[in-house]
Amino acid sequence: MANKVVIIVQARMASSRLPGKVMLQILGKSILALMIERLQMIKHIAAIVIATSADATDDVIAQEAQLLGIPCYRGDQHNLLDRHYQAALLFNADTVLKIPSDCPLIDPRIIDHVLTHFFARPGWYDYMSNLHPATYPDGNDVEIMTMACLKRTWENAQKLLELEHTTPYIWENPQLFSIGNVSWETGGDYSMSHRFTIDYQEDYEFIKTVFEELYPGNKNFSCFDIISLLYRQPNIYQINAQYAGVNWYRHHLTELKTIQPGQTKQAPENLINS
Repeated sequence: MANKVVIIVQARMASSRLPGKVMLQILGKSILALMIERLQMIKHIAAIVIATSADATDDVIAQEAQLLGIPCYRGDQHNLLDRHYQAALLFNADTVLKIPSDCPLIDPRIIDHVLTHFFARPGWYDYMSNLHPATYPDGNDVEIMTMACLKRTWENAQKLLELEHTTPYIWENPQLFSIGNVSWETGGDYSMSHRFTIDYQEDYEFIKTVFEELYPGNKNFSCFDIISLLYRQPNIYQINAQYAGVNWYRHHLTELKTIQPGQTKQAPENLINS
């Protein structure tokens, strides 16, 4: 039976810490363009859709999508769950793969690895990820769900954090869904020590340096290539090391039953008030 996989990349210009981060330039390309390029390297067959908001500030993202030849859905600026659902519906998805646009260093092999696990038992899983709990270096976020799972979530989620972050309703209701998680095959856990995502200026400098070091020699560089680079040049690791382990969970520890305090930490600028 046909199973159409649609990768939905959420992207917007508004960002309180680093506005316009997805359109910052590296090697003459936008971060969004470089990320789409990496998504196109996966071996599984999948369509890619950029989901942005209908706000005028995101016109530039719609224009970039057009330049890249990638379909673009424009929806609610703050309700990302609705944006994901409507985009998936519009593009006739059977399986939805959620990838945030702040993961430009995501390894295509990791996406394939999680997809392979998801499809290994057809019809068994409603949702599978590699981040609940996370073990891969931050910035390799893969979340896969059936269209039925996304629809049920869209129909029932009510909390602001569930609407803003799309999948917490699934995490928090394991009695309603068959949930799987893929751990890093190395047996290690770099989720709190290595940060390959972008939210701060230092993250941009880190990602820019990694691309400048690895991309010219091999566009399809891997997570292990990045880690090897950081061992050889620890000064690169230090660029954004102060933010390792900082993620959005930190704002919702009292609301999320399935997230433990050790899975996140306060940002350095917030420590004085914590």
